[in-house]
Amino acid sequence: MSTKLSVENVYKVFGAHPKRALDRIKRGQSKDEIFAATGMTVGVSDASFEVEQGEIFVVMGLSGSGKSTLVRMLNRLIDPTAGAIRIDGQDITRMTRKQLIELRRREISMVFQSFALMPHQSVLENTAFGLAVGGMSREEREKKALAALEAVGLKANANSYPDELSGGMKQRVGLARALAVDPGILLMDEAFSALDPLIRTEMQDELLRLQAEHSRTVVFITHDLDEAMRVGDRIAIMQGGAVVQVGTPEEIVREPANEYVRSFFRGVDVSHVFTAADVARKDHVTVMERPGVSVRAALERLREYDGSAAVVHDRSRKYQGVVSIDSLIACIDGLGRREEGRIEQAFLEDVNPVVADTPLTELMTQVAESPYPVPVVDSDGRYQGTISRATLLHTLNRTEKGAA
Repeated sequence: MSTKLSVENVYKVFGAHPKRALDRIKRGQSKDEIFAATGMTVGVSDASFEVEQGEIFVVMGLSGSGKSTLVRMLNRLIDPTAGAIRIDGQDITRMTRKQLIELRRREISMVFQSFALMPHQSVLENTAFGLAVGGMSREEREKKALAALEAVGLKANANSYPDELSGGMKQRVGLARALAVDPGILLMDEAFSALDPLIRTEMQDELLRLQAEHSRTVVFITHDLDEAMRVGDRIAIMQGGAVVQVGTPEEIVREPANEYVRSFFRGVDVSHVFTAADVARKDHVTVMERPGVSVRAALERLREYDGSAAVVHDRSRKYQGVVSIDSLIACIDGLGRREEGRIEQAFLEDVNPVVADTPLTELMTQVAESPYPVPVVDSDGRYQGTISRATLLHTLNRTEKGAA
């Protein structure tokens, strides 16, 4: 993946003399101390992160943490006080007004919490608004707008007006309007937070569906942890204007940077966060299938390592199957005295591997009911480790203790 957006040591100070506030920040004064001394507000303080091409990057934090100020600096609706913001390597803080307008027209779209639809215009006209401002012909912009409406399931409502739509439908129009210009970056500032919970979940599903069909770079602002965990490839946590941690949901749940971050994730059901790969252990006994490795040799290896079962893989670590002491002994009992036997003859039929990206919620029953650790493989069938009942319980119990 390549970097689409880079934020480098960005600050935003609201007030008459922002440089004075910057000096105080660099001397270690807090946001509250600076406001008390100068009356100036630190909106964002020394924010740095990168957003990869095609990922959904979530920025979350409590009210006043700076997340909405930050997202508005990414298209310079708010100018940063200091720092650099690069899109495809170009620093937009150095752009002229003309260059900035062109960037917004072709590269960046924004979806706000308020639907911001014009009541006197049809759904089609609202969707095509940005294209009309850009000077596109009516025929071409309506064609693009209809395609965007079709993508969000509203093509049949093209000639309706905003007052004829539900809240969820209005937000779909807002999303279609943003998509119509085919932006390289989509900024979403609390876009779903005004919606009822059920409609909000539907819109999250819609975003994920659109992302699966046409991968875009999305910066998604929210204060809601469930929403962040559901849609985000990575999450940035903001506190007092600063970005205090960036990582995948799994990384942040596993190693929160401070108590503020820990408080966000305390009590999170990790079965909805972790995948098979996150908890698989790689220290289980294995046997490599190759010439010379027989049933008798596999049994000796299991006895040597005091294991009840072993995963069998080939030289390229492709998963082959699982054998146990009992299955190996049964196989040997059926052989002649001089026969070595092939190891696949001892494979257990009731042990099936799971793919690495399988959520824990989808494999808990399988692990609980399996008498042996469940093998984990990647998308190419290569062995990644095993999950036992003990491993699964340890993962779940560790999080419960953290929530206590």
